[in-house]
Amino acid sequence: MKFLLNLAFAFLAIVASPGTALAAAAPAASTSADPGAAKLLALHAALTPRLVRNQFGRPLALQSLETSNRVSGDVYAEVDAPFETVRKSFANPRTWCEVLILHANTKYCQTGAGADANRLSVRIGKKGPQNISEAFALAFTFRLNANRAEYMAASLSAPVGPLGTEDYQFELQAVPLDGKKSFLRLRYSYAFGGAARLATQGYLATGGRGKVGFTRVPGGAGKTHYIGGMRGVAERNTMRYYLAMESYLGSLLQPRGRQFSSRIEHWFDATEQYRMQLHEMDRADYLSMKKSEYARQQSAVVSDTR
Repeated sequence: MKFLLNLAFAFLAIVASPGTALAAAAPAASTSADPGAAKLLALHAALTPRLVRNQFGRPLALQSLETSNRVSGDVYAEVDAPFETVRKSFANPRTWCEVLILHANTKYCQTGAGADANRLSVRIGKKGPQNISEAFALAFTFRLNANRAEYMAASLSAPVGPLGTEDYQFELQAVPLDGKKSFLRLRYSYAFGGAARLATQGYLATGGRGKVGFTRVPGGAGKTHYIGGMRGVAERNTMRYYLAMESYLGSLLQPRGRQFSSRIEHWFDATEQYRMQLHEMDRADYLSMKKSEYARQQSAVVSDTR
C-alpha cells in the first residue's frame, strides 16, 4: 500500500502561493506586437509586487486551485537566463527529460526516436532507489505550441496516471525581459477520481502527516497556518519542478561534463531553502541516487508496460 501511495503522489502537482487569487493590480501596457508575449508581459506587470517581495527569496509567485475532480496550479518566475536560451532549451523534448529526472520520484525519462521523437517515456516511483520495472509508467506527448522571436509555448500531456488519475498537463510559456532575463509561466494540472482522493487522504494520514505547502490560510483564534491536503502536495511539487527548470538553465554555464552534477547539486540545495516543505532525504543519498538513475537513463532501453 505504501508503494502505491508513493506512486500516487509522485506527480501530484504544480501550484500555490500566498493567497488564492492573482494580484488584481492593473497591468502596465505591453509594447510587444506578439499577442502571446503581450499577454504574458501584462501578467508580469500585474505580478511585479509579488515577484519583488515574497516569502521565497526569489522573484517567484505560486498559485493553486482545487475543484471536485481536478487540481491545477501555476508558478510564475523571473529567471537569470536569456530568452533565446530558454526558448531553444524547452523547444526540445529532451530538455524536459533532463528537468523531470531531477525530481526525487522520477526514476527514468527518455524520448523516442524518429516519428516518436515527441514522446516521453517516464517512470515514477518512490523517493529512494528503485528498479524501473517497479515504477509506474507514464507516456507524455510533447507539443511545441509557439516558437517565435518574443514568445514560446510548449506542453506535455499524458492521458493516464496512477490510481485513477488522468489527463496530466504541463504548460510552459516564456517571454524575454530586460537584462538578459526571462519570465516563465509553468502550469500543471491533472484530473482525479474517488480512488485518487482516497489514496491522497491515506497518504496524508500516514507518510504525509504533518507536511504542508506554502500558502498561509486562516486558522482558529485569528491565526494562520500553512495549507495541507491536496493543495499542499501540489504546492510542494510546484516548487520542485520550477527549481528543476532553474537548475537546468543554470547548469548550461558549466562545461558539458559538469552540467548534470551541477543540476542535482543546485536542485537539492535550492529545495533545502524550503526545508519545512521540501526536505525528503539527505544530500549524499539524493546525489548518489540521481547519479545512478541518470547513468541508467542514458543507457537503458525500457519498454512502456502500461
